Amino acid sequence: MKKLFFLPVMILISLFSVAQTASVSWGEEFKLRKGSTDLSVIHADNTGVYVKESHLALKGYFVIAVTTRESASLIKLDNSLGEVYRNDFNKELKGKEYEEFFFLKDKLFILATDYNRKDKTLTLFAAQVDKSSGELSGEWQEVTNWQKDDKSDDIDFKTTYNYDSSKLVLVSSLKSKEKNTYEVRQFDINMKAAGKPVVITNEFERRKFQLEDVQYISNGNVVMVARVYDYEEGKKQKAKFLQFQNYNIRIYNGQGSLVKEVNTDISAKWLMSTKVIQVPNKDLVLAAFYSDAKKGKEINGMLLQRIDPVTGNVISTSLKDINTTMITTLEDDNGDDDADDESKKERKEREKLDKIQNDQDGFSKYMRFRNFIYTADSGLVILAEKYHHYQYTTVNSRSTGVGFGNSMTTTTTTYQVYECGDMMMAKVNIRGEINWLHIVPKEQREVIQTGSSSSSGTGISFGMGTNFFDNAFNMPFYAGFGTLASKNSISIIFNDHRKNDKVLQLGQKVKRISYFRKSECFGISLDPITGKYTRNSLFSNNDQPTAMPRLGSNLGKDMYIVGKEDRLLGKTKIAVARISLKN
Repeated sequence: MKKLFFLPVMILISLFSVAQTASVSWGEEFKLRKGSTDLSVIHADNTGVYVKESHLALKGYFVIAVTTRESASLIKLDNSLGEVYRNDFNKELKGKEYEEFFFLKDKLFILATDYNRKDKTLTLFAAQVDKSSGELSGEWQEVTNWQKDDKSDDIDFKTTYNYDSSKLVLVSSLKSKEKNTYEVRQFDINMKAAGKPVVITNEFERRKFQLEDVQYISNGNVVMVARVYDYEEGKKQKAKFLQFQNYNIRIYNGQGSLVKEVNTDISAKWLMSTKVIQVPNKDLVLAAFYSDAKKGKEINGMLLQRIDPVTGNVISTSLKDINTTMITTLEDDNGDDDADDESKKERKEREKLDKIQNDQDGFSKYMRFRNFIYTADSGLVILAEKYHHYQYTTVNSRSTGVGFGNSMTTTTTTYQVYECGDMMMAKVNIRGEINWLHIVPKEQREVIQTGSSSSSGTGISFGMGTNFFDNAFNMPFYAGFGTLASKNSISIIFNDHRKNDKVLQLGQKVKRISYFRKSECFGISLDPITGKYTRNSLFSNNDQPTAMPRLGSNLGKDMYIVGKEDRLLGKTKIAVARISLKN
């Protein structure tokens, strides 16, 4: 079973009505390792639930500095959500860099890398983990390696699954100063190469070509979706002057030869966000939001195309205009005695952040595709979410002495801000026509401190990005939503302000939620055929650790989610919940 946050398609057995049949049970509390940066349910099977806890581990010690690397603990819980084991693999990873845990069919692997500076070679290793004990069940084996031509070259890679999840797909990129080269490989359940690698070389400059998605489809072809940029006219050729131009979608065969460059040009329409998926053993589906203006600040519609996966020819095209009056009316909490319990300082910071946002009136240009769910009538339900991520820093200086010994210490703190807003639900039939489209208002804001540095010491910072190879840990933790789906029903689970319990459609006022420990966890039950839906509260996050629906994992009728409560005094409270759907 794949991680819920890596999947574009959710085909799971679930429920008919969340409100009447869902029950929630919380397991035992367990400790969170000091310095942990990430927490998520990554897998669930008939033997239990697997939780990943990322943290920083000691890499090396020098006279003047200590270096660290990212590592992770694997925690297994039994069917009663009690802890079975915990292993941080620090001893096993000695000399290697932890990359990730990867489940392939009924096997669990830990992936790690080692870089040889002398040979300029990066090697990827895999070792199988015994799921019953949490110990390595074999030796490290080399999966593949990459060699740089120049020490300034960059090597990026990312693991994903093939079309039926039977194989690991490894997408890598060797970036030189001028060009990018991509390689796509498949590996079987024993981590052995399956077939020859697909090597793809394009003519775009490194800065101008940003890979956004890769799909390894059933006939062996590879689909690449990228954003193409160019420098502003009259400006220097620097990164800050790059402007997005258009999407580039290409289909390559198993030999790396270009089969087709998909034509997405629609008269007077400019694509702003694009996703390509394959209906199992059938056509490719391209979904995109578009604007009527080349540098538009809002979305004016949605494009759907069916594409032949062999030839790359467009079979059908469907457009659906989205009225720009589809805007959520935000009700401020000022003057509300029952508002989120935030301090004056925190409120001031939030109001300051409001001014940073460049989101204008209209249907947000930040709408992003989240899930594609196949329906019993051969249709496709598309779930999307308004999403905007940015960061800001604060600088504080303080005196550390008096008189001639007086000195100043400057501390810089970095915050990541995640705005997860309105949810879009749409149904596309087998002919590519849009049957229905709904918007559910939602305003979630999550602010996470990710870096702190001082002039008198060192700090840790985490880079954030949006291209295909970026790993942003799993942030945000509490915002966003999780999904369960069956042939007859789709459920969307998310945290929201308790006073939004009746909010179902645009035009209704919605309260922003930023203090998730005072939020409610809601479920929307959606009929994929008719488009009718209801909303109900599942539980209050005030009664237990705050739930993370977006980072959950599913098994049959159950969804497993982590709850986390940070405490000023005492250790962080952690628990895992099972949301069981009886129908």
